[in-house]
Amino acid sequence: MGFANKILHVLSPPGDTESDGRDKFPNRLSFILAAVGGAVGLGNVLRYPSVVFQNSGLQWFIPYLIALIFLGLPVLLLELSLGNAYRAGVVTSFNGINRRARGVGLGVVLTGYMVVCYYVPILSWVMHYFRSSFQSPLPWDGRGNEFYLQDVIANKDPIPGEINAAGDVVRYTVYPGSGMVGETVGWTAFIWFCVWLSMFKGVGVTGRAIYFTMGLPIVMLIILLGRSASLDDAVVGIRYYFAEWHGEKLGSGKIWQAACGQIFFSIGVGFGYFTTYSSYSSRFANIVQDTLIIAFSNSMFEIVAGFVVFSIVGFLGLDPNNPDDETAVGTFTVGFLTYPLALSQMSGSNFFSVVWFLTIALLGISSSVALIESLVTILNESLLGNHVKRWKTASAVVFISFLISLVYCTQFGYYFLDAVDTWVNNITLLLIVWSEIVAMSILYRKPDVCDQVGKVAFYLYTATYVLSMFLGVVVGQAVSPAAGAGVGFGIFVVGTVASVLLARTPTSVAPRFFGRSAIISKWWWLAFYSTNQLRRDFNVILSHGGNWRIPMFWGPVMRYISAPILAIIASFAYPDFYARGRLDPLHICGFTFAHVALFFAVAGLIVPRAFDVFVQPDRRNESKITAAPQALMPGFVARVHEARNGVVHGEEAGTYDNTYDNGTEHSGSGHGNGKKHEG
Repeated sequence: MGFANKILHVLSPPGDTESDGRDKFPNRLSFILAAVGGAVGLGNVLRYPSVVFQNSGLQWFIPYLIALIFLGLPVLLLELSLGNAYRAGVVTSFNGINRRARGVGLGVVLTGYMVVCYYVPILSWVMHYFRSSFQSPLPWDGRGNEFYLQDVIANKDPIPGEINAAGDVVRYTVYPGSGMVGETVGWTAFIWFCVWLSMFKGVGVTGRAIYFTMGLPIVMLIILLGRSASLDDAVVGIRYYFAEWHGEKLGSGKIWQAACGQIFFSIGVGFGYFTTYSSYSSRFANIVQDTLIIAFSNSMFEIVAGFVVFSIVGFLGLDPNNPDDETAVGTFTVGFLTYPLALSQMSGSNFFSVVWFLTIALLGISSSVALIESLVTILNESLLGNHVKRWKTASAVVFISFLISLVYCTQFGYYFLDAVDTWVNNITLLLIVWSEIVAMSILYRKPDVCDQVGKVAFYLYTATYVLSMFLGVVVGQAVSPAAGAGVGFGIFVVGTVASVLLARTPTSVAPRFFGRSAIISKWWWLAFYSTNQLRRDFNVILSHGGNWRIPMFWGPVMRYISAPILAIIASFAYPDFYARGRLDPLHICGFTFAHVALFFAVAGLIVPRAFDVFVQPDRRNESKITAAPQALMPGFVARVHEARNGVVHGEEAGTYDNTYDNGTEHSGSGHGNGKKHEG
């Protein structure tokens, strides 16, 4: 029994705890690996090469890097900062922003949960290939398409629907298959068991498991890179990837849309696990630095994976400039057709097949663990989990998730998976992150804004901000992009001018340039205060101990660049559904599911009390504070005060530290004229 207990202790060590009593990762490396493991997955290894193939050339990296800087990094920093600052799961963290943002937090978690329920069945296909890799010759040699569709997917072909000349649906698509695919069910159960083993006791177990599920794929990717680069004509494919220039492609919206979509999907924001994992990091982690490490590690992994696949592209003689070859490098075909075909033609094909599919499987498991962790955490922190041990909550969630996944293991499961994946990625994920940004930039410290400029001006500017994006994309899709841009900017400019004219003159002076006139000061309070104050409040925690500070441009970039981009990209999904999805019952179902998370986001805005059950009772009123314009959040100040043994920036605990970035100070309520007042 003693030996067995030692083995159990090694495999399932007790989690470390922070000074505030919350579980934490064993060390910073395990936290970063877990976060990177959540980000790196099928989107990096399979989706990225297919997107680049359709936009090949060195010019691809210009929109890719711009999207990383203006879309990926700001939202990633928001999610990581939320978790670390509020030391809680996603719903409680968003409750800290404003209690009406609880629904957004729940919507984020549900988005990740919808994805993991079909993500695991995809990994079951990978495991089918992995098992078959031990056979010689490889069973897909010479029959790659048949092996993938008939042996692995094993779905019966649907009977296509029909639309008449008037655009009406004459006949809906019919799916004759209804039974289960036995091997898919078995591997799905196995993957869910691996996920459970990796997280059932908390981040102590996850922190150990991640060294295997993330470390081994890195080694195997290096092996695959070396083998792929040594193939005949591999240099031809690499030239397509990295040594050609097609500047004319930058004039097309296609490459910009593809780059924004790839950064957004691959980096993994909007699923909740970054906020969850960050809440288990050290109390004063260097979150800004961690954001850069995670984001660039994610990009580096997919760029290296691109070299692997493009070496295969050259080896197989595929040409990105040939439209007929684009289908050979689709998202799923890279992993299940193109690369396996190349593997069957290599020497040592069995070994490299095992390495390839084990790499994909392990990356998928680490992503699945991250996706399910968000739900387990909020359930454990809710009233439902007050008297239930974590392993029981994790076990129940995994078992229910397995039952839900079975629908994707049927003889129509592949088509249902494709439908749900299409609309969750093209609608839910984009709009739920848009909701995150809007909630943060509108609701945070709302009483301060209303106190300074009045409720009329605040609500008018808020309506202007939201309507300009909504009506802009609607007109852009219905009429033309130019008309949409005109409507969007027109509404925003007119609404902003009206809001400023109706606003009261602030009694708390805006910092720097914005405080030089009453008009500009009003505009600053309406347009920039919430995000600027969130940055200042977060920096109390995040910059403690000499850590990097969140830069000033972070909030404006998210509010006025990231959010409109997300709205524009999401708008393309609705015409697409009308054109090809409305005659397919599975796509109609997937399209409906895609709006469930958004329903909760709106419901939380209207009836926040309905989500009380997901927030710890002692933290439900955390965001209910009296107006204290430009004063730092007392809870954050108190935490730093505790860490500094009773002193915060030279002031006594309990007062607001209201040091401006330009050196002017306030203490007390935060009202003043820009000079230093006594508390």
